[in-house]
Amino acid sequence: MVPSPDSAVVLQVLPSLVTGGVERGTVEIAQAIAEAGATALVASEGGPLVRQIERAGGIHIALPLTVKSPFGIWRNAAALERVIRQQNVSLVHARSRAPAWSAWLACQRTGVPFVTTYHGTYSEGVPFKRTYNSVMARGRIVIAASHFIAGLVTERHGVDPSAIRVIPRGVDPAVFDPAMVAGNRVAKLAAAWRLPDGVRTVVLPARLTPWKGHAVLLDAMVRLNRPGIMCVFVGAHQGRYRYVQALENRAARLGIAGQLRFVGQCDDMPAALALSDVVVHASTKPEAFGRVVIEAQAMGRPTIASDLGGPVETVRHGDTGWRVEPGNADALAAAIAVALDLSADDRMALGLRARASVPTVRAMQDATLDVYESVLTAEV
Repeated sequence: MVPSPDSAVVLQVLPSLVTGGVERGTVEIAQAIAEAGATALVASEGGPLVRQIERAGGIHIALPLTVKSPFGIWRNAAALERVIRQQNVSLVHARSRAPAWSAWLACQRTGVPFVTTYHGTYSEGVPFKRTYNSVMARGRIVIAASHFIAGLVTERHGVDPSAIRVIPRGVDPAVFDPAMVAGNRVAKLAAAWRLPDGVRTVVLPARLTPWKGHAVLLDAMVRLNRPGIMCVFVGAHQGRYRYVQALENRAARLGIAGQLRFVGQCDDMPAALALSDVVVHASTKPEAFGRVVIEAQAMGRPTIASDLGGPVETVRHGDTGWRVEPGNADALAAAIAVALDLSADDRMALGLRARASVPTVRAMQDATLDVYESVLTAEV
């Protein structure tokens, strides 16, 4: 880290630290900054993951960064400007749009370098939305989680590819390691999920929102027509009660209500994946990366992903998993059947190939620190 390991101060900004891939990535980068001997600051509205920031060696600064109003963004820009000046911040790394606008304004006023991570595909269905999204393309370097996102940034915002760094998200192979998940952890989850003894599981880990493809998986379960299979939705509903009710009603109409479990947020994802006979990513819109896919692969689980967005780059079809047409319940059912019918030897071989293929947190951390160093040494 430059100017020097004991003087560089990196400020990451995001709305809150509740849950999600952006938040987890923030924790991981804070840890890398601290381990490099620099100062890791994180500004957000707060949340349960603040403690993890502090455990990683970072310092949290509470600011109301969830606000999206022009006045709120302007007010937060002034607050971030004060933080930058008081803490002698060397570089600001923005991870979400509203806080990014505040951070960009603060960096304009202070002359501090501005870096972004373009985390999503970001819809453009209303007027001026592309302009609002464009702040994520204004970094001196724009970090993209996949080549898919890198292409999108260039296409939509005209960013020179030389200003984009593709840095895939990573998993910690010591955490997501099937050999390290004790049987009692799996048994505890099986009991909590009310799974009958001997049942096989098809698990979709994703927050409960329509584009994550839960309905597609329910339709695939009907086409699969195997009574001894349980469909498990792992993820928080985040207040989408009508959506949950709609899925329950759909399962009842399809005659598979008894094969469906909603288990909510899971705090032990390695055990949840170890309990999965098949892991499904069924998103109907392209994802920037798809972290749950590589987590499942790291756990050696047969993994099926929609053939769009980031997972195209992390799942080698027929080798480390399968990719299927988004929204195609017939194709998904066929892939699930293939995965369930693997012999023990083939299942193990596929798991070993998948585990060996996944990007790691350490690689993601090192590549991000390299971005910081290149910006701080004015190489870009």
